[in-house]
Amino acid sequence: MVLRFIFPVLLAALLFVTPVAAADDPVVAVVNGTEIHLSMAKEAHQRLPEQYQRVPFDVIFPGLVDSLIDEQLSAAAARKDKLHDTELFKAQMARIEKQVLQRMAMSKAIETVVTDEAVRARYDEEIKKAASGEEVEASHILVKTEDEAKEIITALKKGGDFADLAKQKSTGPSGKDGGKLGFFGKGQMVPAFEKAAFALKAGTYTDPAVKTQFGWHIIKVENRRAAEAPSFEKMEPELRTAMFQEAGSAYIEKLRKGAKIARFNPDGSPRDAKKEPKADPKKASEKK
Repeated sequence: MVLRFIFPVLLAALLFVTPVAAADDPVVAVVNGTEIHLSMAKEAHQRLPEQYQRVPFDVIFPGLVDSLIDEQLSAAAARKDKLHDTELFKAQMARIEKQVLQRMAMSKAIETVVTDEAVRARYDEEIKKAASGEEVEASHILVKTEDEAKEIITALKKGGDFADLAKQKSTGPSGKDGGKLGFFGKGQMVPAFEKAAFALKAGTYTDPAVKTQFGWHIIKVENRRAAEAPSFEKMEPELRTAMFQEAGSAYIEKLRKGAKIARFNPDGSPRDAKKEPKADPKKASEKK
């Protein structure tokens, strides 16, 4: 029964229930003659917070039905008390109506822009930009002082094994694995570390050591390669999200340009538009 108290979001969820064929949508409960269908439970499950969506539907189903039953009983009781005739109810329904219409309008506008073909084209563009990138495979030994770093470099020059020295001397978390960091591209490490690593040839190490906010690093580059492009399947969710946001912003911007909008101060007095900084869409997009 505890599950019944974690579903206050179901009210919002039910606003977006889509009709389903009766044959595929059996009745899962009847409350005083009102039917509750499987589609309502499934839709409610999809609209739950992410941690509850991960719970298998069969497991969470009884709690969903209980919540829908409670909602129906509460709604019927509210109507019996004529709460639906109050000004508060009408105001809230008007607000919900605007929200639903906004989402429907946004969805309609976005669907025409963010097509499968458009997402694939965006992926191809992103891959072309990354085609000239490079990655290095590196290891490092991190110590606290420059003197410690100098001693390690001396040991390396005398034939010391880099991985063994990393295991013995490095204070970094990769020390136990011989200092291995794997492959990384530009922008993934702090600037001083990155600059030194990408300046090395495969099989060489930094001499002198490189200082960062973490300490002193002796960096060894094991290998270099052209950056591997992520697959379309891996990038698709991120690309779609970005394109949804861009299309939504463009849609709202288009609506604003065609509207007459007057703004006022909290006290109702006219706001001086000349003193307000104007947003630069180009700069705003560059910050993303």
